[in-house]
Amino acid sequence: MAQAMNLDDLIELWQALLRPTALIEVAVIAACLLAAWALLRLVRGPEALPGSIWFGRGVVDGVLFPLLALLFALLARWGLAALWRGHGSIAVFKLVIPVLVSLVVIRLTGRVLRSVFPESRLLRIFERSLSWFAWAGVALWITGILPLVLQELDTISWKIGASQVSVRNIIEGAVTAAVVLMVALWISSALEARLTRGATDNLSLRKMAANSVRGLLLFIGLLFALEAAGIDLTALGVLGGALGVGIGFGLQKLAANYVSGFVILAERSMRIGDLVKVDGFEGRITDISTRYTIIRALNGREAIVPNEMMITQRVENMSLADPRVLLTTTLQVAYGTDLDTLMPRLSAAVAAVPRVVTDTAPSVSLTAFAADGLELTVAFWIADPQNGQGNVRSEVNLTILRTLNAADVEIPFPQRVIHERPVAGLALTAAAVAADAAAPRP
Repeated sequence: MAQAMNLDDLIELWQALLRPTALIEVAVIAACLLAAWALLRLVRGPEALPGSIWFGRGVVDGVLFPLLALLFALLARWGLAALWRGHGSIAVFKLVIPVLVSLVVIRLTGRVLRSVFPESRLLRIFERSLSWFAWAGVALWITGILPLVLQELDTISWKIGASQVSVRNIIEGAVTAAVVLMVALWISSALEARLTRGATDNLSLRKMAANSVRGLLLFIGLLFALEAAGIDLTALGVLGGALGVGIGFGLQKLAANYVSGFVILAERSMRIGDLVKVDGFEGRITDISTRYTIIRALNGREAIVPNEMMITQRVENMSLADPRVLLTTTLQVAYGTDLDTLMPRLSAAVAAVPRVVTDTAPSVSLTAFAADGLELTVAFWIADPQNGQGNVRSEVNLTILRTLNAADVEIPFPQRVIHERPVAGLALTAAAVAADAAAPRP
């Protein structure tokens, strides 16, 4: 265990900082920072990669800059120590290296959390709190108070089962858990971005693989944290039994959603991008997680559907075998219209609309003899329903209207004929009123 600095050690460190060799150390450290900046600039190029934790918007606001500076500083300290061989001190390095270590931890944690939770409002508060704790730890380490604090925390302990756990063990376990959590989130986020990049038909399987890797890494991190805290891992058997009972009673719905999510991703019965209709809500699947599925309607509304509902209820998948969608529109023409000439003309005009599928030609059929005219139904296929259905239907209707106007075809509208028949009593009453109005008044 490292020994704490006493007052004499602090005075000796202060005196070493005032020696001329300290200026050489400052120059060497400045050279290390400049070398790290130049190397990073050379590797990164003019612009940073989007979403990378190694490179930030600038050259020095990523993780790689303090990491390279720390590596160069360690090599420089080793070289100066071998060169001076006890004739000089490395007091400045004793201050700079802990600062660089703390900066690496802060940058790594912040960049990883920002890439995993880009829209979290608590992220900035967490980063500031972590920065305060990290700089406080550096100050305690430089002054030599940190080892004394750890010794005192090691004396506060209690027994959990067959294991003796102290406050220091819990703190070390929490730090280990945080480090492993950051590494797990970083690796899983990088793998998910790599797996889903450029994916089309197998995007669901790739997301399932990314979620499985993330869960496995987090579980391994939990085991490392418990081992670092000094907790016997055999106690996980009792915990697993209790967790199983909890899932069987109170968490069965949640467990069913998770299991259903893996079933959906494994069977590929529904994939990201499919146009589905479930529980009266129609839209396109934008994301499939292990607990829920997000469906986005064409009008912009989004529905979060539990995965259990996607398994147990009837789901209409309009993109499972063929992404094409059949649309229809109706119109009426006047009685006496030459339908044998008009119907092929309408079919050809609708087929010329840009988004209408041409391999399956549009069809025009006589569907009803309406009260005001002949009712025609125009059916056509589109292959990109995600771009909207109302806009292409409007374009088809405008094309039909232009075709009817060019062919001088009348579009009927409701007409009513009113027959006016006189009523005898009503006529006599009107005549009496008129006579009374014309009579002179006294």
